[in-house]
Amino acid sequence: MTNDQQVTHGVDTEKFGGFADYAAENPDEVQLGLGARSTYEGTCAHSLAKVDSYELGGETIARETREYTIPYGAWKEVLDAGGWVGPTDRLEPIEAALSALASCINVGITINAVANGVDVEHLQTRVRADFDPRVLFSLEDLDEADGVYGNMTAEIEIEGEGLDEDLVDEWARRAPVYTLVSLAQDLELTVNAPAEVRADD
Repeated sequence: MTNDQQVTHGVDTEKFGGFADYAAENPDEVQLGLGARSTYEGTCAHSLAKVDSYELGGETIARETREYTIPYGAWKEVLDAGGWVGPTDRLEPIEAALSALASCINVGITINAVANGVDVEHLQTRVRADFDPRVLFSLEDLDEADGVYGNMTAEIEIEGEGLDEDLVDEWARRAPVYTLVSLAQDLELTVNAPAEVRADD
């Protein structure tokens, strides 16, 4: 008995094609609901983030092995300069967002490369941005928030047979995190705080 399974970059291409066809015919069945939560740890700027369960086609999928935890904070030298006592290095949320963007661009490129039969031999995406913290520290008004980031770049280093730079650029722009950070999104922000209790007169 022979195994006719075709595997490219860890993907069974026949099953991949079948999934793409199913998604095209049943778009409601492949919609995802994603979430995360982050709890303050008592030291300014320190939080512990956890990934929530997710929904696929309306079904909730929860596994303890997917409850990834990430201790967030900031840069030791910056915290030290700002007056933090005993500062320690932790992953800063902006850096996490930039690494997520770089990784998701790789996702967009490789998924579409597999779908188009293009072999990627090497791929590395580097994302950088300049950050002005004055809005964060209320040294600038909130209406200046659109100037917080400057010189944001994504540099894609890629090698492989049959690569077309314009096509790679298009595949990169299909990455969901690219869409999240580069296009205007409607974000409904809800603040849940206990009602203020008035003292008896």
